[in-house]
Amino acid sequence: MTLPQYLIQLGRESEQNATWVNSLPNQIQRIAKDWTLQLGTPYLENASCSYVVSCRTETGEEAVLKIGLPHFEALHEIEGLRLLQGYPTVRLLRFDKTANAMLLEKCTPGTSPKSLPLVEQDAIICELLKEIWKAKPPVGAIRPLGEMVNLWNKETYQAIDRYPNPDLARQGCRLKEQLIESTTAAVLLATDLHAGNVLRAKRRPWLVIDIKPFIGDPAYDLTQHLLNSLESLQEDPVGRIAGLAEQANISSSRLRDWLFTRLASEFGGRHQGLTRVLR
Repeated sequence: MTLPQYLIQLGRESEQNATWVNSLPNQIQRIAKDWTLQLGTPYLENASCSYVVSCRTETGEEAVLKIGLPHFEALHEIEGLRLLQGYPTVRLLRFDKTANAMLLEKCTPGTSPKSLPLVEQDAIICELLKEIWKAKPPVGAIRPLGEMVNLWNKETYQAIDRYPNPDLARQGCRLKEQLIESTTAAVLLATDLHAGNVLRAKRRPWLVIDIKPFIGDPAYDLTQHLLNSLESLQEDPVGRIAGLAEQANISSSRLRDWLFTRLASEFGGRHQGLTRVLR
């Protein structure tokens, strides 16, 4: 079996990745046999650390098989999908936690909102997130956002000397910790929701296809959507943040602070002009 080039490249990034990539062909064949799947063509768009392929079940139902690289951010993807039960995500039809394998509902026609005007994308993302935030995970089932913040801050400090503005990066890290400590209303977060992770479907107009669940401040959850549209953000950062926060019914100041912390501490000092505006 020939794996997509992005997975071959992923295997070159670390010994752990290489072990997973090398085992992947056997895993795919085993899962397909165990679940009686007829595999189709792998998806390449927006795929980075998972093997995602169209398939048909034994009864002829169209579905999607996803086998993901076990990594920190996506540790509880299966738990999140089970909790949401298809609202507003794709349905989880079957899973193998050990292999991090998921049989997912297929979205038809499966087009993303990326080609829509940004104002329409904003409305879609906000409505999907507000629905996710209503979920009530069992206590301890999903990790707190602070665990991811601690990991990312550690990675930033380890690379701090390579930042054009180390003081700005440190400021971003400190503010992240303050935002975690000052969170008063923690909810289920998707943490990586943007237009590329949403598809048009028949069951509902739009479904979320990829979540990386944590529990934390809802204002954090809009940062990835903003980071994926930086060009527009640079035109009017304050106005865009305020408008998006109003649609999502969250604090504009906290969204602004979260976006500043990510730009300052995770992007190697790029976009310093934007970070100055946000502070």
